[in-house]
Amino acid sequence: MTRWMATRWMATGWMAIRCATLAALGAGLAATGCGYHTAGNAVQLPQNIRTIAIPGFVSQSQTFRIEQLLTDAVVREFNARTQYHVIHGTKGDADAVLKATVLSASATPLAYDSQTGRAASALVTVNIQVTLTDRQGKVLFQNPSYLFHDQYELSRDLPSFFQEDSPAVDRLSRDFARTLVANILEAY
Repeated sequence: MTRWMATRWMATGWMAIRCATLAALGAGLAATGCGYHTAGNAVQLPQNIRTIAIPGFVSQSQTFRIEQLLTDAVVREFNARTQYHVIHGTKGDADAVLKATVLSASATPLAYDSQTGRAASALVTVNIQVTLTDRQGKVLFQNPSYLFHDQYELSRDLPSFFQEDSPAVDRLSRDFARTLVANILEAY
């Protein structure tokens, strides 16, 4: 056997050992059940939950319609991603009720235009408290402080001014809804 062939054989032998070790490690991690779910598996709330009431969220902030946008986004997300019957209100025949309170909503400047001294971009921040309870009042899911941000640019041209904060709040609402529904489903 030539020296090159011996070196090549040793390299492929070590590579085979590395691959086998990684495969065994991967199988060991998969067997430990570390809490992750594979894509496509339907994770569901307790089996007695079939209907979820989502009354209009409450707002403690002065931001116009923020609670409506967040409520609508969560209802749409539940309808799109789950098989649960969602009631957009507070009917007494629901198996669970999802309540949320917008604790605060604000927009703060992030960057300033060096020529004019005016704000060039801003950050919308919303803090939300969420609780999902069953018919008996047992808490199924709770997060006392969701915190979401979205950045937007401010127009410099006053004649063609377009207020960007509304689209930013829409994006933030969709992000919040996706996160909330995923968190609720993954809790079970």
